[in-house]
Amino acid sequence: MPREVRWERMFPDELEAAFAAHPLAYFAYGLCEPHGPQNTVGLDSLKAHAICCRAAREHGGIVAPPDYWHIHEQGGYAVWADRAVGRPERAWMTAVPPWIHFRNIVYHVRAADTVGFKSAILLTGHYGPNWQDLKALVELIQPHVGARLYSLPDFEANQPGFASDGKSGADHAGRVETSLLWALEPSCVDVSRIPSEPGPHFAMGPNAAEANRLIGERMVADEVAWLGVKGRELIAAYDRSPPTARLRTFAQAEDLWSDVVRPALASFRTMQDVPEGQAPPPEDSPWRVNWPVAKRWS
Repeated sequence: MPREVRWERMFPDELEAAFAAHPLAYFAYGLCEPHGPQNTVGLDSLKAHAICCRAAREHGGIVAPPDYWHIHEQGGYAVWADRAVGRPERAWMTAVPPWIHFRNIVYHVRAADTVGFKSAILLTGHYGPNWQDLKALVELIQPHVGARLYSLPDFEANQPGFASDGKSGADHAGRVETSLLWALEPSCVDVSRIPSEPGPHFAMGPNAAEANRLIGERMVADEVAWLGVKGRELIAAYDRSPPTARLRTFAQAEDLWSDVVRPALASFRTMQDVPEGQAPPPEDSPWRVNWPVAKRWS
């Protein structure tokens, strides 16, 4: 039976032993959203969490409970959804606005710092501009946090990936994501559901029929190896220069949000009403309801 690495499923003595051996925390992010008829809607979080678990089992570390509430339904995501998802009766989203998502992450990091982790890796399986904002968030809060932080979309660790040019691959519910989920959670993929006629089909990638579970396994192995190296680098950086303070209290987390993060939030990519060169969803689109973004920010 695989060694347990999931924080919520570990006994206190198991947590203490894992922490002593490799004091690194993994945080996995994603949401439920359309990923074609062939994938379960929780693909993003399922993928990120499973990759973190494999990395922790192979290289050490503890995996925090996954977060299934992420950014969607506004800004560039709404533009994309109107085109790729269409107008189904129900899209089965678990979306929250950016200011909710990033404020929660401040508290996730606070939980790691309170425990005393030397490092934390924040891995998002959800694509689009959110991962760039996650990196910006980490840069903002790192000076106020003891643990060494690193954030990334999973495709950053996908070397060489599944792209035809041999570089890191990323897609939405196409051959890359379908292959990854197939390798990680095979019960959550059913390629027999892929329609034969042209799409769009609930945001299915156009090359989903090219998905391959064996290549998915290779990509997973690449990502796990990459994360293992990064985790050791972060712990080594901590050991070279241990922190003098940590983010421990709710009050400290609130001050960090109010004084450091919130003033910068308006510049985040996910806070923009429409990507440059694109138009908002049509007036009659169901994806228009959260427009504009900034007006609803409170």
